[in-house]
Amino acid sequence: MIRFLESAAIITFALSLSANADEDAIKLKPGDGFEAVEQNCTACHSLDYVQMNSPFLDQKGWTAEVTKMVKTFGAPVEEADQQKIIEYLTANYGKP
Repeated sequence: MIRFLESAAIITFALSLSANADEDAIKLKPGDGFEAVEQNCTACHSLDYVQMNSPFLDQKGWTAEVTKMVKTFGAPVEEADQQKIIEYLTANYGKP
């Protein structure tokens, strides 16, 4: 039984590595605030969340998302960077 659990753990780990390998392919649009997004957002999740949510979120939606990440999930993002992130996401991935 222990041998099975060790094998399962190794397989799970290997699969997680291959799943993360594609995340490097996500490239966000260049623009003001890009660095703040890259430095802060990728600390907790991949950038594909930006592209997945872009069809649905306008400035109000991106503001709510950034606020949720900071206040609910405890993302350590400086207030000045929060504004840069919101402005970048709205300008480049905001719903018209």
